[in-house]
Amino acid sequence: MQNGKKKQKTENRGQWISILIYMFIGASCGVLILMYLEQQDQSGNSLPAFYLSLSLMIIGMYIAMIIQIIIHEAGHLIFGLLTGYRFSSFRIFNLMLIKQDGRVQFRKLSIAGTGGQCLMIPPDLKGGEMPVMLYNFGGAIINLFTAVLCFGLSFLCPIRSLIWTILLIFAVIGLAFALMNGLPVKMGPVNNDGMNALDLSRSKEAIRAFWIQMKVNEQISKGIRLKEMPDEWFTLPSDESMENGIIATVGVLACNRLMDQHLFEEADTLIKQLLSGQNGIVSLHRNLMICDRMYVEMISENRKEILEEMLSDDLRNIMKVMKTYPSVLRTEYLYALLVEKDKEKAEKAMVKFDRCAKAYPYPIEIEGERELITLAERLDHITN
Repeated sequence: MQNGKKKQKTENRGQWISILIYMFIGASCGVLILMYLEQQDQSGNSLPAFYLSLSLMIIGMYIAMIIQIIIHEAGHLIFGLLTGYRFSSFRIFNLMLIKQDGRVQFRKLSIAGTGGQCLMIPPDLKGGEMPVMLYNFGGAIINLFTAVLCFGLSFLCPIRSLIWTILLIFAVIGLAFALMNGLPVKMGPVNNDGMNALDLSRSKEAIRAFWIQMKVNEQISKGIRLKEMPDEWFTLPSDESMENGIIATVGVLACNRLMDQHLFEEADTLIKQLLSGQNGIVSLHRNLMICDRMYVEMISENRKEILEEMLSDDLRNIMKVMKTYPSVLRTEYLYALLVEKDKEKAEKAMVKFDRCAKAYPYPIEIEGERELITLAERLDHITN
């Protein structure tokens, strides 16, 4: 109970920090824009020109945020390459470049709580260790560097000029992004870079778990299923170790592998165990694991009251923001088909699944999802 309260307190602190940082961005950029517009007004510009300038400055602020997101992910890439990692994928919002079959390809993927992500292939472990800090803090370092650079360059420009305003807006957003990603707090359904770095600093076991996660991603990119990967990668950590957010992901992968092996009872038992315990599994993974529990329930006893209980408001929200994720679409389709008995709704969900499959970066995961769907459809055909 004490661990649960501590975890909730940490998440609440992260939410407040996130709110304060966004307030800082809005207030600071607002002041800078008003200073610039006041200067324009004193220059005798007309009212339409004033509103045009205001609109362009607001658009420019959002463009600056997008550029800082790109810079942030580039920071992970740069420091990863400098410390022995190799390129795997680079994503901004839902647009993704991924290296597969020896060439870089364009795909689409959206993950709740992230504006982007740079995944890399890790170097080999040496004595149970590998460089992790620069890779994790690389984005925040580059954001901070650009903030300092832009702030310095602003002194070379006339105060309240267009370039002066742009540079300071860029500096404000860069500083905010550095804090948002560098401070070790939980912000949203996933941990930020600072929290990951903090978890990694606590043990060699966490470093190995981080290595396993990145190796699993590498193997999936190569078209290798979870069930085909080494057994030792999916050994369930101790309850104590699972309190570490990085290590807890190995427990999630173990559940995913059982689903891929079609060991559904074992998967359901493990998922219930992990969801009922106090551990570091993030909200996003918890809700995706519930989707797997729903699958097991739908192909077995298919009790509507149990499924409605699983389909909590939190899960509905995650499914809404992860609406193009294969396991979410699989859940949506089978719920409509097997529980609601609404064939028209199920057909629409399958159309969305097929559309997602065309652009999804990991075809081997789509193969696994289609197997699960086909199995459920066959069982439904037999029972009917």
